[in-house]
Amino acid sequence: MSDSEVEFTPDAYSLKILAELQRDSRQTVQQISDAVGLSATPCWKRIKDMEAAGVITGYTALVDREKVGLNLAVVVEANLSEHTEALVRRFEDAVAASPQIVRCLSTTGQADYIMTVLVRDIKHYEQLLHDTIFKLPGVTHVRSSIVLREIKSEVRLPVASPIAPMSKARRRRA
Repeated sequence: MSDSEVEFTPDAYSLKILAELQRDSRQTVQQISDAVGLSATPCWKRIKDMEAAGVITGYTALVDREKVGLNLAVVVEANLSEHTEALVRRFEDAVAASPQIVRCLSTTGQADYIMTVLVRDIKHYEQLLHDTIFKLPGVTHVRSSIVLREIKSEVRLPVASPIAPMSKARRRRA
């Protein structure tokens, strides 16, 4: 936790507020407070507390990628030649500097990193491969999978519906 962040422990109201903000962050505090069953002032205070604690990290607009010409999504797996701190930092900095790489996960398993790339078409992906991805520091292997269709692409976190604990009967069977 950074020095500027305060500690935060979520309660049912805070989780409902987060769910409402994720559903539509353009709502007024009054609309959110009505939806979660809290008056406006405590609702506003909880939002400010969550911002100060770093729970709420920003507000944004969701954009249909295809309507802005980003018709091709590619899942890219990459492996590094070595895992020194310096090489990993250089790789991750280079990934962060590439706007077409919209997500990058450090993973276990066959790939060291799994990235999501958005580009106009296959020609632009080929160009990105040669100009950027193959030149990322330490990359020894790249495997690309073209996304045919997105089945689910959710940016909202499931904060209002925590996973229920397993019943004793289910735990015995598991």
